Amino acid sequence: MTRRPFSRTAASTLLFAVLASVLVAGCADPSDDPRASASGASGTPSGGMRYCPSPQEPPLDPSVPCISQDPAQKYAENHAYRKEMEIGEEERAGAQGKADALAEALKGLVGKPAGEVEVRAAAAAALGLEPADVEYRAGTPGKVLKDVVVGGGRGKVCVNGNIDSRGNATAEVAGRTMDGTCLPGLGGH
Repeated sequence: MTRRPFSRTAASTLLFAVLASVLVAGCADPSDDPRASASGASGTPSGGMRYCPSPQEPPLDPSVPCISQDPAQKYAENHAYRKEMEIGEEERAGAQGKADALAEALKGLVGKPAGEVEVRAAAAAALGLEPADVEYRAGTPGKVLKDVVVGGGRGKVCVNGNIDSRGNATAEVAGRTMDGTCLPGLGGH
């Protein structure tokens, strides 16, 4: 009787069988999924998070953490980074002079051929900052300065200004956003 050499096909099949058995044996326990219910047999949390009940379901114990299913609440949570930090009236009043100075500086640029460098320099001078510390966002490119937004400040107090599409320049005192910027993020995907 003659022996046939071990073929590549047989070796590949054996390797595949070994890998498949390892992969199947290594599958995660479905209870490890954070979306799985965190209730034990007694209904008390055993750790992890679960979805909050819908309005038609009985409410949870307030101490049980859950993930909201409400689209409006999810939207609000997703955009919380844009929310402004609270600032007091004293802080607002203390920065109002800088807001007035920024509005005047921006009005002085309206109708002039100014770019980012000039806008940052004017805003920095009005706010008492370095040009690199001024946040800048330009909207419509062109020879006429419009749709430009700038902001800057110290601590949680910011002064933001803009030149709108009609050439009107304004500025206001605002709280720094939760993600640490003066100008709110644009968001979107």
